[in-house]
Amino acid sequence: MPERPQAESAAKAPKAAKTSTTEKPPAKRAAAKKAATKEAAPRRQARGERRIAQLLEAAASVFCRTGYAAASTNAIAREAEVSPGTLYQFFPNKEAIAIHLGDELLRRARDMHGQAFLPENLDKPLPELLDAVLDPVIAFNCENPAFWALMHGSGIPGITQEHEELHSGLLERVQDILRAFCPDGSPEELTRVSGMILGIFKAALDLILASEGAERAAYVAELKTVLLRYLEPMLAAPHLR
Repeated sequence: MPERPQAESAAKAPKAAKTSTTEKPPAKRAAAKKAATKEAAPRRQARGERRIAQLLEAAASVFCRTGYAAASTNAIAREAEVSPGTLYQFFPNKEAIAIHLGDELLRRARDMHGQAFLPENLDKPLPELLDAVLDPVIAFNCENPAFWALMHGSGIPGITQEHEELHSGLLERVQDILRAFCPDGSPEELTRVSGMILGIFKAALDLILASEGAERAAYVAELKTVLLRYLEPMLAAPHLR
């Protein structure tokens, strides 16, 4: 009888040894966990980026429909079909959403201006020059109506300042074009005419954005006609021939 417990212990020993060989050492477990976390990080980042894009698209729709002042985070969440809690995981408030969206739209606007004001456009006749410059600018505003809503209606200091800098850069580009066609024009005259061109464009853009289809195309044509009639006498001056 005293030998029986020893036999039982001997029988259990191999099983315990077998179990211990299947377990990973702490170092290997930690390395495996770290690798899994590293692989999951890009997936989480991609999901987060998609969610942000979804929220920004929803915000753009709400800002265009109601204006920035009347918009709310709840309305943006409903538009994005997510809960307000999900929205707050990415943005603390409506202003943060507007700033993020505004930064993205301003970046696109700068890229678009670079494409519209190409140096080779200066070699084109005035009607073709107007087409080359105005068409991409108008298309951008029609495709991104939230740009107009934020730049002119949000009142957010950061966005307002960035838009003013964009406007100043646009004014300089217009002045450069005028200077190429009117080398004898005074700085004061070029500044005044450039300001008038932008003023006419902004007034017409309100009408263009408020219309669609054939009516929108007609307003675009009217804008080009107005600018052509305004600029033709300057380009017909003797020193420009």
